[in-house]
Amino acid sequence: MQIREDRSLPSLISDLTQETYTLVRKEVALAKAEMSQKVSQLGSGIASIAIGGAVAFAGMLVLLWAIVNSLAQVLPADQAAWLSPLIVGGIVAVIGLIMLMKGKSNLEAHNLLPQRTLNSLQRDKDLATEHKNMAKEQFAKEQTR
Repeated sequence: MQIREDRSLPSLISDLTQETYTLVRKEVALAKAEMSQKVSQLGSGIASIAIGGAVAFAGMLVLLWAIVNSLAQVLPADQAAWLSPLIVGGIVAVIGLIMLMKGKSNLEAHNLLPQRTLNSLQRDKDLATEHKNMAKEQFAKEQTR
C-alpha cells in the first residue's frame, strides 16, 4: 500500500477513524451472520439428538418385545417368531445410536466457535499493525523535514 506524501497527520487520523468505524461495523455484521449460522447448527444438533433418542427408544421397545417373545417361545420351531423382531430391533437401535453420536458431535464447542470472524479479526489486527508502522514511518519522515 502506498501512502501519499502530501497528506497531513490530521487527515490521516481522520481517515483512520473512519476506516476503523467501517471495519468494526463490518466485523459486527460478520459476527452476527456467523453466529446465526452457529445457532442453526446448534438447532440441527439438538434435532438430531431428539430424533436419535426417539429412534433408539423405538428400537429398545422392539428389542424388549423380542426378548419377551423369545422367553415365551421355548421351542426351536418358534425361533422365527422372535428372531425377526430381534434383528429389526437391533438395526433400529444402531441407527438411533449413530444419530445420537452425530448430534453430539455437532454440539462440540470447537464446532460452535465463529472461526471466520476470529480469522478476520486476526487479519484486521495484522493490517492495523502494518498501518501503524507505516504511519510511524511517515510521521518520522515529516519530522525530519
